[in-house]
Amino acid sequence: MPVPTIFDLRTGVRRLISGASVLLPRDTGIRLERRFRGYEDAKKLAAAGGVVISYGKSGRTWLRVLIWRYFAKKHGYAGEGIGGFDEFRSKHPDVPVIFFTHDNYLKDFEGHDRKAELYGKSRVVLLVRDPRDTAVSQYFQWKHRIVPRKKLLNNYPLAETEIHDFVTSETAGIPKIIEFMNAWAADMEKFPNLLVVKYEDLRTNTGTELARVLGFFGQKPTEEELDDAMSFASIDNMRRMEQENATKASAPRSMKPGDVSDPSSFKVRRAKVGGWKDYFSEEQADAIDAMVREKLSPVFGYR
Repeated sequence: MPVPTIFDLRTGVRRLISGASVLLPRDTGIRLERRFRGYEDAKKLAAAGGVVISYGKSGRTWLRVLIWRYFAKKHGYAGEGIGGFDEFRSKHPDVPVIFFTHDNYLKDFEGHDRKAELYGKSRVVLLVRDPRDTAVSQYFQWKHRIVPRKKLLNNYPLAETEIHDFVTSETAGIPKIIEFMNAWAADMEKFPNLLVVKYEDLRTNTGTELARVLGFFGQKPTEEELDDAMSFASIDNMRRMEQENATKASAPRSMKPGDVSDPSSFKVRRAKVGGWKDYFSEEQADAIDAMVREKLSPVFGYR
């Protein structure tokens, strides 16, 4: 059995901390668990050759599969599964270890949220998505996939909530996403190595954007390698893999549908740019547009 690496810290230690924190007063337990998760992230960041940062439901899984397939195919690991990036290092030391994070917990360990101080020594890909689409996708993630403990840790609603109330709420919706994006916008010029990738560009020009990301991490992908990665990470193929994972005990929970009979519970749901409007009245959509126009930094181009 391979020895666990720094990227396999979801072991007895975290489960022990999580289990123990449940026995403590709620706020104390949450602070303890968030701090330990931040400690994990600090260790992973220190061990990584690069980091991909995004708000939840901004396309991280898709980008991860694209990058994984490129390295797997290039180094003879191509198969149906999706593994950890550090597993290549023993045989191919030149393959960068990439840390994927939603930037949730590092501040709890470090005691501040100054982005350039937390991540400025790393090569950082910042993946962003229109906060309106992100919030709707996050709603379905919350409704079907997030376990109650994780809702507590990240201050999401515990009770049943309608989509409009969720998307417009300060604690879970667009205002929270805008706060995340604005914090990054404020520090972007302080980063010596930062690449901003928009989900919408990745959908429209997948090969070009994937080549930019891989080039940022020191790779020179061929057209054949890019085509293979795009085919493997197509929406249809990722949905197929997720559906097949539903019956596999060994498959990670993050790559299984919440309910195989409910398409809205899949990790890979619609992947539709601008699809957020399908869930709101014209009046509600106008108010949501105004929220983004008035509060989001213009640097990302979503206003």
